[in-house]
Amino acid sequence: MPFLIGAGVAYLLDPVADWLERKGLSRTLSVVVITLCVVMLFVVVVLVFMPVLIRQTTQLIQTAPEMVTKLQVFLVNRFPDLMVEGGPVSAALARVGTTISEGGELLGTVLGSVMGIVSFVALFVIVPVVAFYLLLDWDNMVARLDELLPREGAPTIRKLAHDIDDVLSGFMRGQGLVILILGTFYSISLAVVGLPFGIAIGVLAATLSFIPYVGVVVGGATAIGVALFSFGGSLSRSVRWSRFSRSARSSRATTSSPRLSAGMSACIRSG
Repeated sequence: MPFLIGAGVAYLLDPVADWLERKGLSRTLSVVVITLCVVMLFVVVVLVFMPVLIRQTTQLIQTAPEMVTKLQVFLVNRFPDLMVEGGPVSAALARVGTTISEGGELLGTVLGSVMGIVSFVALFVIVPVVAFYLLLDWDNMVARLDELLPREGAPTIRKLAHDIDDVLSGFMRGQGLVILILGTFYSISLAVVGLPFGIAIGVLAATLSFIPYVGVVVGGATAIGVALFSFGGSLSRSVRWSRFSRSARSSRATTSSPRLSAGMSACIRSG
């Protein structure tokens, strides 16, 4: 897996290296500059952002069973006929609470193991090394693969490969920027309205946003549930979240995603 991730990183960063080469830098210096920038960005994210995200995610999962219990009490008071003891709805909510509780314990174990020495070496040492050397020799590898093509079909294969690369790379980079923009927007918006666990919910919603409507629905439902639990049933902050999510979904559907993907493809084509 670290080698696949490293290859993916090198594939995504190759146009940046090519651009730096056109600006006069050597291939080696271009790769070094890119590596230093990525490492510095990674260090900032790990030191500033990740502790907050892990803390909020852990607290959210630990609080989730209590929120499910509170929702169950709310439904019993409002809809006594629906929430018959032992009925399907009551049993389903009980199972959800148990699953979340067990998932929280599992997450704590996973987080502890992921930060172990083996996982740390695999993710944060092997991946950068593989990405560095693949990025350094990317053009040579592509040229070597081109030499192996059957001569009579080489033009057709090159055209198909170029078209696939154009669409795939533009989509991946565009979606990455969309997730980054939405994650920043959601996190800041939820912090502005004073919602607890805002960064964790914003990252969750943004990460799932590549699936149409799933990110907004999951993030919205989580945010509304946290708002009802934290503010004693007040819907004012939930309404604000709904407005934020509607505007974000609209901007993503009509502007952000298609324009960023198209813009990435155009940049790649123009070199």
